[in-house]
Amino acid sequence: QAQLAESGGGLVQAGGSLRLSCIGSGHAVSTYAMGWFRQATGKEREFVAAITWNADRTFYEDFVKGRFTISRDIAKNTVYLQMNNLKPEDTAVYYCAADPFRERFVTPQARGALEYWGKGTLVTVSS
Repeated sequence: QAQLAESGGGLVQAGGSLRLSCIGSGHAVSTYAMGWFRQATGKEREFVAAITWNADRTFYEDFVKGRFTISRDIAKNTVYLQMNNLKPEDTAVYYCAADPFRERFVTPQARGALEYWGKGTLVTVSS
């Protein structure tokens, strides 16, 4: 069993930046692909970004390309999401996920099968 714990959320003005962290612990998480999703109030959860276990590839949803960067510290079992030029529409609870198969992040139909989830961290962007 793996556990994921997000941190770094908070209140920021539009145009500002935040860096989210997700620390993984437990069974084999260091060998898992990891990624970020978000869910705004009243909306469905949506994919944001993902990274392979060895950080050789990254994947982004179109609406964050050029603003968000996902990275990974393999030694620390930690994944980061650097968010720049934040917009009010980025306001959401951000969730970290981990899975042995990166395809489950990049294939929309497979995302429901992602194995591990954190409890989320709230990001609020004021206008």
